[in-house]
Amino acid sequence: MSRNRYPLRRLAAALSLVALAGCTGMNTTQSGAIGVNRTQYMSSMVPSQALEQEANQQYADILKQAKAKNLLDRDAQQVARVRAISQRLIAQTGVFRPDASAWKWEVHVLTSDEINAWCMPGGKIAVYTGLINKIKPTDDELAAVLGHEISHALREHARERVSQQMATNLGLQVLSIATGSSAASDLGGKLSDVMFTLPNSRTHETEADRMGVELAARAGFDPRAAVTLWQKMGAADNGSAPPEILSTHPSAASRISDLQGAAQQVLPLYQQAKGRTAR
Repeated sequence: MSRNRYPLRRLAAALSLVALAGCTGMNTTQSGAIGVNRTQYMSSMVPSQALEQEANQQYADILKQAKAKNLLDRDAQQVARVRAISQRLIAQTGVFRPDASAWKWEVHVLTSDEINAWCMPGGKIAVYTGLINKIKPTDDELAAVLGHEISHALREHARERVSQQMATNLGLQVLSIATGSSAASDLGGKLSDVMFTLPNSRTHETEADRMGVELAARAGFDPRAAVTLWQKMGAADNGSAPPEILSTHPSAASRISDLQGAAQQVLPLYQQAKGRTAR
């Protein structure tokens, strides 16, 4: 047993070097008042511009398919509401990254029963009617959703996850060659999901939550609405959500607890914004 310990240590060290090869430590956004300062590791094989171009193409394809099925922007009032809220949030993105003001932002509403919304790299936003019709969010609550999704794009979480996956896959290839076992790759994939992918995904969700409430507060939306939003989301799950330890998202209870603290932290920003609009 002790005879194998040091070769395994050397192999683990080699895998760590392989996983980090080509990755650069950076912080894609400024910290803001909420204090998001985590170092991110991006692969040189995943340039931001290339990922944004791919996002633009996928977004265009989604819109084309939705339009062909008469599922794109069907309710003019809903679209106007979502875009008005989005524009107020987008106007505040310079707090986290000044270059975001030059992004070619787009906002559309897709007719679907799914409770969902997302923002692709470069600012391509979609909100599903299921979120609006089933959750029935107030403007403040909808701002919490949109602020969260916009924050994912600002933080380049998609690029970070792609970089992580590429690094992990490269490391698993080295492990398979070193051990001569295809089973090592399967086991390694499962271990990677639990120890690497899932915890980082939760980190991304928490960062987007916290940045989202700051964007909302600065735009004059009550940041405490993020709490009531997730209370509604929790009720919509009807107890069907998976245990948090096996989920890529924090549980509703954990999310609400963290958001309560974040909302209180940025409440003065909301009060300042409301004061400016009242004049």
